[in-house]
Amino acid sequence: MSATESHDALSTSQEKPVGNLSGFIRYFKHDILSGFLVFLIALPLCLGIALACNYPAIAGIFTAIIGAIVATFISNSELTIKGPAAGLIVIAAATIDAFGGDGAIGGFTEADMAAYRMALAVGVAAAVLQIIFGLVRAGILGEFFPLSAVHGMLAAIGVIIIIKQVPVALGVEAKGEPLEMLREFPTYFKELNPEIALIGAVGLIIMFGWPLLQHRFRGLKAIPSAMVVLAATVPLGSAWCFDLLHQHTYSFHGHKYEVGESYLVNMPDRVFGMFEYITTPDFSAFTNPEYLPAAIQWTFMFFIIGSLESLLSAKAIDVIDPWKRKTDLDRDMIAVGAGNFLSAWLGGLPMISEIVRSKANIDNGARTRFADFWHGIFLLVCVALIPTWLHRIPLAALAAMLIYTGFRLTHPSEFLHVYKVGKEQLVIFVATLVGVLATDLLWGIVIGIGVKLLIHLLNGVPLRSIFKPYLDVELLDSKTALIRARFSAIFTNWILFRRQLARLGLKEKKNVIVDLSNCKLVDHSVMEKLHELQDDFVREGVSLEIRGLENHRPLSDHELAARKRVEENADRSQETVGHGH
Repeated sequence: MSATESHDALSTSQEKPVGNLSGFIRYFKHDILSGFLVFLIALPLCLGIALACNYPAIAGIFTAIIGAIVATFISNSELTIKGPAAGLIVIAAATIDAFGGDGAIGGFTEADMAAYRMALAVGVAAAVLQIIFGLVRAGILGEFFPLSAVHGMLAAIGVIIIIKQVPVALGVEAKGEPLEMLREFPTYFKELNPEIALIGAVGLIIMFGWPLLQHRFRGLKAIPSAMVVLAATVPLGSAWCFDLLHQHTYSFHGHKYEVGESYLVNMPDRVFGMFEYITTPDFSAFTNPEYLPAAIQWTFMFFIIGSLESLLSAKAIDVIDPWKRKTDLDRDMIAVGAGNFLSAWLGGLPMISEIVRSKANIDNGARTRFADFWHGIFLLVCVALIPTWLHRIPLAALAAMLIYTGFRLTHPSEFLHVYKVGKEQLVIFVATLVGVLATDLLWGIVIGIGVKLLIHLLNGVPLRSIFKPYLDVELLDSKTALIRARFSAIFTNWILFRRQLARLGLKEKKNVIVDLSNCKLVDHSVMEKLHELQDDFVREGVSLEIRGLENHRPLSDHELAARKRVEENADRSQETVGHGH
């Protein structure tokens, strides 16, 4: 029986594993095994993400260790893995760049160290905002952002990761804006370093080919592709092959190329040397007028995008949790903020609840949050005791892993999925993607939101209902409430709409009927969030029934497509539609 099948069988039990002392002991063997397997995935990714962020490689390990230890004892999210994520690479790299650094390009100089320390100060400030965000119970704000715009932003991040990592995989030094670098691709391939490019190519072949082999041969599923890449590329960089540990030149087709330790991960050269890499923030980023605007900008970018990604990841993992446990998003945000605060004070990257490693955690049979704890302990032991082995990892191999990660974020299937939801969703998705590439993350997401609002206005949404839901509440009996929504139910007024639903259903334990017959438009974000909320109601022993959509025309064949009313004087119907339980 597979891990997933085992989970499905166990989820039918009334008992839900809990991450307390009893759970630590009872589920020890499940959690420590999953923690070890997630550690194998996290190790190379933490190194690669840190380097892509223009931080020292070990900063990624610091982040994962701190996140695993701190968040485990604060959050109640049982299966999420806290650590550095590809989705924050663009922000972190831009922060370093704003303070005058360029990371490992050309070596880690004094200017790079100064920029790194100021970026850590930005991380501390953003972490404080995240803690406040959780303490005032503002996690609900994660519900505001339209889904297509969020997916478009993530796809754009994937494109930027690919653009930035291709030169690293080719052994070429390069920097600049994404579109500027994209134009230089022919030059990068012309000037590639053959030995380094071969390592990068081997890594790419394994990253893209291993999932196909795992699908064909079930016995390979437990072996992460990233570890296979290391097993293949570390020997290529060793003394008996390309000898990257020693500076030297070689000739290929009449051209001379130089290789050496600069193409390997920079790590401590002795046991417990990791503690010498602890770095503290430089708060002159906030006191120096030259850097203050950038410090404020990137603090809010870390805070907004990091918080949004973390909230979305935690919610996504709740959906696939075999025991359907519910994360307290405010508490989880406090945990992420506390982890980020300590991480930035010690030299680490920003962290979030990371979805890929969290999904692997579930697949590997984790039961409680202690699986995250154990993955951090394994990382700590590894970087403390065998740092010289980690130093042998070629940068090109890590770049190959990140190119694959970027490809998954911007996979063609993402475009197809959004198109199936609705053509208007594809327009929002592409507008956000192009906006991010042409400007930056903040303006890109603003562009996506702006395009969605424009589409809503063209579909007849009244201006007065853009940010305010018009809801009439009627108590049918002691256990049932009817909410009639008027004008529109769209992403911008959803937070207040949801608050009313949650108060009646989740707090007061009433069955709720939502009548949408008088809404001119019910958008995709609200359709999907209503569907999610129905599941929350069921877990609380009540129901959420959706009525009044029979006179609305779906904008696509997708079950959660936006609905536009086609008859102004449509009669209210008592027929339940959608996903009523």
